[in-house]
Amino acid sequence: MSHLTTVLAAAEAHVELPMPTWAFGVIAIVVFLLLLGVCWSYKDVANRHGHRSAADAASHAGAPGATHHGTGHPTQGH
Repeated sequence: MSHLTTVLAAAEAHVELPMPTWAFGVIAIVVFLLLLGVCWSYKDVANRHGHRSAADAASHAGAPGATHHGTGHPTQGH
């Protein structure tokens, strides 16, 4: 085992980072903020394009068990 540790110790080399350590954190925060902006841009997309699904929604409204907004939760007998 001592021979293995000697070889590993000899193989260790000091590697210089290409930029300061705080810069890696700044890059990560910027990337996450950009991804947040992409996710935020899709907020409420379905409601903005309701005219496309209005015909389908009307045809499904009469389906058995269909509930509509404002009708509240169905009551369950206990």
